[in-house]
Amino acid sequence: MQIHGTTHAHGPQGLQGPHRAKPAAEAQGPAAKGPVDQLDISPAAQAALDASSALQDASGIRSDLVNRIRQEIAGGTYETPAKIDAALERLLDELG
Repeated sequence: MQIHGTTHAHGPQGLQGPHRAKPAAEAQGPAAKGPVDQLDISPAAQAALDASSALQDASGIRSDLVNRIRQEIAGGTYETPAKIDAALERLLDELG
């Protein structure tokens, strides 16, 4: 359905529309279409990626703490009444 403004709406349209069904040979995936894309990273680009990873490590993110908290959230043990009360107190203090 197409809606143009508040007073004009086209009726329902067919599901098939202008689409065409792909033959089985086309639907098999990239192997049936020819060569597969490939990514080659130059040594300079790899060095830049490595430097970026090193900066992330030095950024102060404590991945051990992040992983522990993620596990607690997934396990349903992260939110405790004490933590919720502390967060509420901080929010009320910030709001004044």
